[in-house]
Amino acid sequence: MVDARGYSCPTPVVMVQKAVKDKNPSKLEVAVDNQCSVENVTRFAQNAGYKVSVSDFEGDFKLTLTK
Repeated sequence: MVDARGYSCPTPVVMVQKAVKDKNPSKLEVAVDNQCSVENVTRFAQNAGYKVSVSDFEGDFKLTLTK
């Protein structure tokens, strides 16, 4: 789980890039709190070969990245 709430872009993307590079997970959950981060993390994840699903929880977003 990458908790990137409270960070503005590009920090959430950098955090996800590091998690993907270090662990190469088949599934990764990411928490963010703004739409810009949702869009940028989604774009990075799709370019890295992940499918992305997004859930909205009262202003916080949970992205689930799966290969």
